[in-house]
Amino acid sequence: MGKSRLWTALWAAGAFGCVSVLAVPAVRAAETAEAEAAQDGSKAGGDAQELEAISVVGSRRYGRSSEAETPVPVDIVPMEKIAEQSAQFDLAQSLQFIAPSFNSTRQTGADNADLVDSAMLRGLGSDQTLVLLNGKRQHQAAIVNIFGARNRGNTGTDFNTVPVLAIERVEILRDGAAAQYGSDAIAGVINIALKKTPGCESVLGFGQYSRGDGENTLASAYCGFELANGGAIALTGEYLKRGRSDRSEPRGSPRTIGDTKMDNRTLFLNGEVPLGEVAHLYFSGGYQDRYASSGAFGRGGIGSDDIPSRNSEAMYPNGFVPFINGDIEDRTLIVGVWGNIGQWRADVSQAYGYNELLNNISNTLNASIANADLLGGGRGLSPNKFDAGGYAFTQYTTNVDFSRYLDSVLAGTNVAFGLERRRENYEIFAGERGSWDDYDGPGGGNAGSQGYPGFQPADETDSSRTSWAAYADVELNWTDRFMTGVAARFEDYDDFGKTTTGKLTSSFRLTDTFLLRGSASTGFRAPSLQQRDFQSTYTEFVGGDPLDILLARNGSEVANAAGIDLLREEKATSFTLGFAWNPLDNLSVTLDGYRIDIDDRVVLSGQFAVDSPSISDELRELLEAEGVGAAAFFANAVDTRTTGIDLTISHNTELGDGELTTYFALNHGKTEITKLNVPLPLSFEGGADTFLSDRERRFIEDGAPSTKATLTFDYSIGKWDTMFKIVHFGSQTLGSFSGPPVFLNYGAKTSADASVTYAFTDKIKVTLGAANIFDQFPDKQNADETDNGHIYDSVQFGLNGTSYFARLAMKF
Repeated sequence: MGKSRLWTALWAAGAFGCVSVLAVPAVRAAETAEAEAAQDGSKAGGDAQELEAISVVGSRRYGRSSEAETPVPVDIVPMEKIAEQSAQFDLAQSLQFIAPSFNSTRQTGADNADLVDSAMLRGLGSDQTLVLLNGKRQHQAAIVNIFGARNRGNTGTDFNTVPVLAIERVEILRDGAAAQYGSDAIAGVINIALKKTPGCESVLGFGQYSRGDGENTLASAYCGFELANGGAIALTGEYLKRGRSDRSEPRGSPRTIGDTKMDNRTLFLNGEVPLGEVAHLYFSGGYQDRYASSGAFGRGGIGSDDIPSRNSEAMYPNGFVPFINGDIEDRTLIVGVWGNIGQWRADVSQAYGYNELLNNISNTLNASIANADLLGGGRGLSPNKFDAGGYAFTQYTTNVDFSRYLDSVLAGTNVAFGLERRRENYEIFAGERGSWDDYDGPGGGNAGSQGYPGFQPADETDSSRTSWAAYADVELNWTDRFMTGVAARFEDYDDFGKTTTGKLTSSFRLTDTFLLRGSASTGFRAPSLQQRDFQSTYTEFVGGDPLDILLARNGSEVANAAGIDLLREEKATSFTLGFAWNPLDNLSVTLDGYRIDIDDRVVLSGQFAVDSPSISDELRELLEAEGVGAAAFFANAVDTRTTGIDLTISHNTELGDGELTTYFALNHGKTEITKLNVPLPLSFEGGADTFLSDRERRFIEDGAPSTKATLTFDYSIGKWDTMFKIVHFGSQTLGSFSGPPVFLNYGAKTSADASVTYAFTDKIKVTLGAANIFDQFPDKQNADETDNGHIYDSVQFGLNGTSYFARLAMKF
């Protein structure tokens, strides 16, 4: 199928609601055609078999034609132009400024959450979005966000382990799909489709903030090869280095607030090889080594209350900033075989994923060691760096899938079913003794490495679980205009039991240009092992004052004394209703409303202080024995309701001698807590307000702006291509440490990006541009009330101001 025919098929599907192409205006027909054809590992321009392997997320039908439509909204984001010309260099930030339903906040002052950019759909948690790589479940990161991260208490997938240049397209299914894909697919599904098109290309990039810091350096190379037997293989290597930025105030203060220092080295492989006439071997794999470093809260010097509790006069007389350094290793491997058995398409695959984060704390001290040294007649010294331990997550997923399209049943029927087995393992490694122990007893210096106390031997864990699943999925085309889909899935987890979910979808084409679509589904999310088995003693700053907190492991003696039940699955019910309208050949409009009810959401509770009247004597004695001032827990604490709309409008037209593509997309949504589930032992004398304080509530209800919209203009003429993109982030109201009536109100902000690209030849392009050209910042707040101790939190588009960038893209 040639490029024009494939584009016609894709455009028809998008116009009738099957797929909304996020044309990151700038994506032209030929480019999108190449993106679709590459799913089968071949260049546009081959025969009709190219389409046989294409299956857009949300449907299990292969070989889809222009007459087939899925009744759920799917955004397809071709990545070629983004890789060559975008102001953002990593995947999470690229999608943040393209897809309004997608949010990824780059954190600062949130400890390990600074090292991994989490992401969410429709304002829900990052662990309520399922991520696929080439249609197979991608593993999560080992980290669970604990501190002032917008995804507080959540675990998610690290999007930035995949180089942008390795990606053909990203598919965003904006609909609940647990009945099709299993746990986590409550808010939706994001599929990262890797490319294997023939040819070589490279991208060099450099960016920097207008204030002279935060340098970004990118060197990425891709090569795809056609094999003699008709197969294909592709390799991508990337080096991405991000410098530290600092927006601390007053300027020159020891605290650093801004981008984390980052050094990524990544290698990805993707390919497919025919095995005779009836089967194909496919494989993909990736390896990333990342070094990241973020600044913790500053400690005061001589004259402050931090000596001897958190500092030593002999070591840091002027105060200091500890640095939390993370060594992150991420591995992915997918191997499978697909082929035809009679009229059935069969697919057997094995996926492996591993993510590890090891913490090394530098420019620090253990104040209890320093104080013990001082009391013993020494100068008051301590080691200035510590191995603080870390954690790792491993996932093995085995799938056996069958599908068949029956064109003789009704107007066409697709039947699919399959089995899945998943094995997960979570580990916590203790740090060296000096990173966590108390050397001088009660009073004096605080125990552990300042900035990030190490994991203690009691925190160590090595836990696993296994789940089995079976699913069936049927799509019925009753007529050429009316389609219904039914899916059901049964899952059995060895830690919390069994669950069954279902989904019903339907679409009806009222006219040749107007499609009505909707869905109703149940879903679930299994509590992550990270939430179930994490335990740590850490220091949080409340109004600028330190508080040692034990986050107690679920099922531990402390958690049991607090009445915290063993974690169970979250259960969801989702509804969507919308339409897709194509009134003109060059104009497409989609509008979808949604409602997502989630029961028993797993959240991180507030901190129960030792002197709180709402805790029992038993719990108080346990906390005093642990030597901490408060405790927090993971619990199935709340029920929530999320409602909203997604709107997209795309248009392209000839303007003068060039072509203008315009794209508008908007997401508006709201999450509300409808029920609070407080354990009885914590429910007395204000315990409910502690269990879920206003601050904790707003992490859930206002983790993302209520409104996000993008308006992009892309004009191409001859060798020139210009882009102007307006990005609007709605308001957010976050909680404060003082609580009501003190709130952190962040007003709506509108920013813009602009770039100019010049093509010297068909193979060499240079792009110059700027992001946040209006130099927008969040509204200023009282630094004693924010999560990161700065005059504003990490919200909306970040806190660094304008940046400039340049890219050189070459093809060989």
